Amino acid sequence: MSERTVGSTGDLAALAAAVLQPGFVGTTPPPWVCRWLGEGLGSVVLFARNVVDHEQVATLTANLRAERPDVIVAIDEEAGDVTRIESARGSSRPGNFALGAVDDPALTEEVARDLGVELAAVGVTLDYAPDADVNSNPANPVIGVRSFGADPDLVARHTAAWVRGLQAGGVAACAKHFPGHGDTRVDSHHDLPRIGGDRARLDAVELAPFRAAVAAGVQAVMTGHLLVPALDPELPATLSTRILSGLLREELGFGGVVVTDAVEMRAVSDRYGFAGAAVRALAAGADAICVGGERATEADARELRDAIVAAVVSGELPEERLAEAAKRVGQLAAWSVAARAQRVAGPPWRGDSPVGLAAARRAVRVSGDPGLLPLAGPAHVVEFAPPRNIAIGEETPWGIAGPLTRLAPGTTTARYAADALPADPAAGPAGRPLVLVVRDLHRHDWMRDAVDRALTARPDAVVVELGVPELVTGAVHLATHGATAAAARAAAELLAGAR
Repeated sequence: MSERTVGSTGDLAALAAAVLQPGFVGTTPPPWVCRWLGEGLGSVVLFARNVVDHEQVATLTANLRAERPDVIVAIDEEAGDVTRIESARGSSRPGNFALGAVDDPALTEEVARDLGVELAAVGVTLDYAPDADVNSNPANPVIGVRSFGADPDLVARHTAAWVRGLQAGGVAACAKHFPGHGDTRVDSHHDLPRIGGDRARLDAVELAPFRAAVAAGVQAVMTGHLLVPALDPELPATLSTRILSGLLREELGFGGVVVTDAVEMRAVSDRYGFAGAAVRALAAGADAICVGGERATEADARELRDAIVAAVVSGELPEERLAEAAKRVGQLAAWSVAARAQRVAGPPWRGDSPVGLAAARRAVRVSGDPGLLPLAGPAHVVEFAPPRNIAIGEETPWGIAGPLTRLAPGTTTARYAADALPADPAAGPAGRPLVLVVRDLHRHDWMRDAVDRALTARPDAVVVELGVPELVTGAVHLATHGATAAAARAAAELLAGAR
């Protein structure tokens, strides 16, 4: 061991475990997680693979708290296209983009509070939301409807409202992806995005929602794996002292927990290594290391813990910095314990959110000839499926065929992907109204070509856009501003004349 004065290996291991937020596989806590909670682990994160239903999640979190009463239980639940708590059926609330389309901050706060009450009831204490990115680039492959919109002032006011609402429901909010993931064509799960623009542009656009989140009292901020040359020309934000300590802490005045985006994502792990990225993030000013979306074993967690301890012993990571990070995690745990004690329990969860459905209905926008609605009878629905996005989750169902069939029995459906397109996308039972369902039509050439062919054959077809409505086409066009279950139901009601 170095001659530097450092804590014992056991003490350092406990500090290192305190700053990890690992995921795990299974619907009950595995033995290694229970053991680690007794050895210093301060947090865990739940994914869709950990969720069966609300009763099961409540039991899971109770078992975690039997090992450590103040454990932070995090989840990546945006209540939109990104849903974990309702991944089996799709979110019963609209996402950020739909709320931004309505532009009623009081409604946004109400929806977020509704979610907070639900999450708190099953034992979740930290939510990796809201997404505070300004979606200024329509070609963005990973943000899109996860953002409140393209206008920074709109995004700022709804970010603040979402933070207030969620935390009023008893769950800590986490604004992401600092300093802003909106203006990119690259998905940081796969490569390192570069955010251009000078500092004045960043202040006016990307940073505005984060300032609003800090002012609203957000408890946590998640870093983005983003290269922002105007702030740091060399290091991604997650690993940048200039961005985390200088900008976020000193300039923006944030005093809560800085959480990394998943440290196994290729934007950082390909360049700095899995464990190397975690150590560098802590040294730069991060307080908690999110891991386990893809690397979710005890061996993965141990690799990070041991690398953190070794970095302290070698002097690469100051022990004071690690202790500071662990202290902040402990402060968030204390906040969560107090919030749980003070929360007002809501009604039992019945599998739906009335406020969410009401908000989704308000978000639908109709363009073209409204005289074509409602449909004259049972329709033939053609859904065009874009490639799945790892951030959204491959398990979450989407589309309007299901809810429309319930409202209009006899509805038929077909779903096509880029590699399985028929010669005639408009083909279906004769005499039926045709509904073409798309997601981000403007981003997919194959989808646009198929829709153009279908509209040539059937110019009376209705187009339903479940993504960003950058391209409006068809005799009548419905934009739901998201592909949640609530958005699909709202669109189906209009098509069927059910409201």
